[in-house]
Amino acid sequence: MKKQASIRSAKIDRKTAETDIRLNLVLDGGGTSRIETRVPFFDHMLTLLAKHALWDLDLVCKGDIEVDFHHTVEDVGIALGQALTQSLGDKKGIRRYGHAYAPMDETLVRVALDISGRPFLEYRVKTRKMKAGDFSIQLVEEFMRGFSVNATMNLHIELLYGREPHHIAEGVFKGLAKALDMACQRDARVRGVPSTKGII
Repeated sequence: MKKQASIRSAKIDRKTAETDIRLNLVLDGGGTSRIETRVPFFDHMLTLLAKHALWDLDLVCKGDIEVDFHHTVEDVGIALGQALTQSLGDKKGIRRYGHAYAPMDETLVRVALDISGRPFLEYRVKTRKMKAGDFSIQLVEEFMRGFSVNATMNLHIELLYGREPHHIAEGVFKGLAKALDMACQRDARVRGVPSTKGII
């Protein structure tokens, strides 16, 4: 009888003077989520991420949003990156690389990543309109930086074209989700850690 693969999951409790985050991640999930950051647009983006990466994600953040949204967005990125690292464990058997194109109406985004143990973010997203409602689109880069560093991931995100800030942010999060789904999948052909160094 074939041995069933274990469910990869993580739990993060992270508290600072600026944010208090409780996070449960099931990497091998079905895309269900409960997101409460008190930043509605950000909740929407994280819901899209969980849905399209096929993660089960339960996340509550109490942050100093009366100051601004920056600490909440950045710290959630940090906590989620830590959760991904924890849930992947020794990374044996994963595909490691992932990529996706994400169209959203007039917008097209390209995402490529390597779960390499070498954190780096290349973020090439520029738009003339900087806000979706009261949410600054610049904060998406702050989330991605916190996430990529703590997931020890090489992450490249590029806006190929697009105008509407909501569509651009949505394309970025959906593209990230599909690239993560690809990279985190187990591949029966991969023996051990997918690196000639023997470690990631």
